[in-house]
Amino acid sequence: MASLGSYLLLTAFVICAYAAAISIAGARRRSRRLIESGIGAFYLLSAVMICASAVMIYSFVTNDYSIKYVQHYSDSVQPLFYKITSYWGGLDGSIMFWVFMLSMFGSTAVYVNRERHRELIPYVVAIISMVEMFFLFLMVIHNNPFDTFITSAPTDGRGLNPLLQNFYMAIHPPTMYLGFVGLTIPYAFGMAALITGHLDDSWLRAVRRWTMISWFCLSFGLCLGMIWAYEELGWGGYWGWDPVENAGLLPWFTATAFLHSVMVQEKRGMLRVWNVSLVIITFFLTIFGTFMTRSGIVQSVHAFGEDIALARMFTGFMVTIVVVSFGFVLYRLPLLRSRNELDSWVSREAAFLINNWILLFAAVFVLFATMFPTLSEAITGQRLTVGPPFFNKWMLPIGLMLLFLTGYGPLTAWRKSTLINLRDSFLIPGACALVVGVTVVALGVRVWASGLCFAFSAFVVGTIAQEFWRGARVRQGATGTDILTAAIGLVARNKRRYGGYIIHVGVVLIFLGFAGSGFQKEEQVSLKPGQQVQVGDFTVLLNGVKVTDDGQKQMITADTTVFRDGKELTRMYPARWFYRKHEEEPTTEVAIRRGFAEDLYLVMPAFSVEDQSASMGIIVNPLVNWVWAGFGVLAIGTGIALLPETVFSFALASMPAGAATTTMLLLSLLLWPSTLLAQGKNVQVTERSALHRQLENEIICTCGCRHPVGSCGMLNCPGHASQTAKLQQFLAEGKDHDAVLAAFVQDFGGQDVLTAPIDKGFNRLAWLFPYLVALAGLIGVVVTARRWSSRPSLAAAGDAALDPTLSARLDDELRNLD
Repeated sequence: MASLGSYLLLTAFVICAYAAAISIAGARRRSRRLIESGIGAFYLLSAVMICASAVMIYSFVTNDYSIKYVQHYSDSVQPLFYKITSYWGGLDGSIMFWVFMLSMFGSTAVYVNRERHRELIPYVVAIISMVEMFFLFLMVIHNNPFDTFITSAPTDGRGLNPLLQNFYMAIHPPTMYLGFVGLTIPYAFGMAALITGHLDDSWLRAVRRWTMISWFCLSFGLCLGMIWAYEELGWGGYWGWDPVENAGLLPWFTATAFLHSVMVQEKRGMLRVWNVSLVIITFFLTIFGTFMTRSGIVQSVHAFGEDIALARMFTGFMVTIVVVSFGFVLYRLPLLRSRNELDSWVSREAAFLINNWILLFAAVFVLFATMFPTLSEAITGQRLTVGPPFFNKWMLPIGLMLLFLTGYGPLTAWRKSTLINLRDSFLIPGACALVVGVTVVALGVRVWASGLCFAFSAFVVGTIAQEFWRGARVRQGATGTDILTAAIGLVARNKRRYGGYIIHVGVVLIFLGFAGSGFQKEEQVSLKPGQQVQVGDFTVLLNGVKVTDDGQKQMITADTTVFRDGKELTRMYPARWFYRKHEEEPTTEVAIRRGFAEDLYLVMPAFSVEDQSASMGIIVNPLVNWVWAGFGVLAIGTGIALLPETVFSFALASMPAGAATTTMLLLSLLLWPSTLLAQGKNVQVTERSALHRQLENEIICTCGCRHPVGSCGMLNCPGHASQTAKLQQFLAEGKDHDAVLAAFVQDFGGQDVLTAPIDKGFNRLAWLFPYLVALAGLIGVVVTARRWSSRPSLAAAGDAALDPTLSARLDDELRNLD
């Protein structure tokens, strides 16, 4: 089977080379036969990769340990589901899975557009084939997943990493790969348009849907990764700004920017160079993210390891992408000039421009902060750490600005907004924001940043509700139907616009979930059977610790009873699982009692079977489930925006009931009684000072997780224990904040023990760079806008003689477009 798999990969490489060469030749010679031959070869590649994937899966299912990759990531007692998902569990298999997914995605895109965009298709086939050739070349030359042992094969395998034997992690990589490879399609169409010179807006229509599908897959994959981190790692959070997490977030930022800015080009003929550049940058970031996680250039517990040869090949490929892609952009600049100008800063075009600038700044900042440890090591010889506190400091205001723009954009008109229009549009959303803001501040919520988040969320919801209400009332008057039918018909007629509004509702729910983390309560205690502790409104009683075994792993489980207001709520069972052959890598199995208002989260980092005692981490996470619910609403909105007319008409017959169900779900989420500000009396808890908690987030745990001591997912590791003991010792000696950090740096021998570099010397670049990027971006936006505004045009001369009534009507019609 190994030989068959290797031959299939070599065959796939030859087919890719043929498809690329014959497609370009056909396009140059205008030969339909050659073009069809290239398309046929492209389809054949999909069939070959299906066969290769079947061979790989068969090898895992039949325990063929003669193949190194199978032996490394599977064993005889591993469940069938995880044997199959081991296909993408390692470096070599993940590259092969990438090519498989891209071949399927690319074949579908070519099949759908082969008649509609005949002039682009041969170059689309060639570009996708060249991308696949690169990854096939990696496997044929360097990372063949079908490599076998030279000597006799082992009788059993090492088994998949226990942390990856989780349902969410099993489906997380495929969804992320779908998002990554899907973004190759817009790039291929964009490059085909640049090569052929067919730079009208038709290529945008070809890629917009594919970009949205890829964006949704990326969003889904990021959400699954967050749930996995929340349920599997045991630190109580769901996003730690790990380099692998950031690798998926980078193209998400730029794809989001493209989905917004593409509307400006469609409606006003502006941002044409910018949109082509965004497509190129987004594709480049998917390759760069793959490079980061597979080359060893960044350190992460989720990365695939260090491979210098692979890093060099990826570097050459990325340089080629940048040079060739932007070379064509420069060559086609005369064809990419904007047809219109920016009439006013108070317009929807300006709102999209600012939105794009902020999203691009977020991507640049995250990329720089992720790569800063590598950059510092290359320049100073010392590898520094940039941890969550540094990211949060910058991403918090960025997130709030994006949340505000989510509500601001729909309230402005295309071209320009008058003061009267602004007053009428902002009255209700502004009132909602003011009422909610004053209310939460009166309840004791801090203005920064939770108070602003609640106020901006109310502003966005008010905007969206107003847009739905106004549109439904107009349609009701025109059709004579009831308001609910009018609202459904409104969505049916303009799915993209109102589907986008529903996506924005999901974004609001996600931000409310983020805001809830500011009210988190957590304690770490040691309990013996019969002892209890109170955190918030919950009282947790330890009944004992039990040991079980299922043949694959040994499970140490704490039996606890949870009370609220003196009444028993439930039994919860946090555990530690020790897998065979991975005893040194125990997994933390958390116990979670979920609720719309808050989660009770129990983790058992340490235990003693002899006296039945357990060290317990008890965390109350307010509103955390709103993050997952928000993604569900986002998925509904994306589905509506993507539905074709015929499908939506079919769904329309049962829409009222579904709409009512969705409405009740949203109302339940919004009206569920919150216990954010509940204050409980803690019993048997060792209180930590505010300084102690602050320092826990500024000092790295030395277990290798690269998380702060306060959020380490392996709380019983030697690194956590030693760092915590040292911190307590320094505080007991009376050291202040700076003295404690200096002591840790001295003991560790460098600043890599800190979550953020000290603002001195070369490290100051980490603190100044975001300001410099923001300033440069702001100057670029202003200069571009002034150039648009000051450039003479025939349209401007014509507008001067336009009847005021017709001008007002045109503004109104533009405002009501997508």
